[in-house]
Amino acid sequence: MQAWVPRILPRIRSLAAAGRVRFTLKALRELAVLSLDADDAVEVLRSLSRIDAACRLRSARAGEWLYVFKPKVGQWIIYLKVAVRDDCIVVSFHENEEDHDDPA
Repeated sequence: MQAWVPRILPRIRSLAAAGRVRFTLKALRELAVLSLDADDAVEVLRSLSRIDAACRLRSARAGEWLYVFKPKVGQWIIYLKVAVRDDCIVVSFHENEEDHDDPA
């Protein structure tokens, strides 16, 4: 297990359970493509597990850590990228693509 997972995963689930989740416009558009809404995404965040953790990367813009998860949602494996601040910020939420090119 990656070292960041035991620290960040409970924080994300806790923020989601408290309703402290915000979405970028990009993430909201991606949810709509999947016929999902913000409530669906919050439920995914609340249900994340260690096996969903993929990696973390540093944002080129803000220099902060972004955490990537790949949970199964219905028939899809989702590429889910979040920033954790005072709230959980959903940056990306779309169908996973093996050769994914999603700049931080």
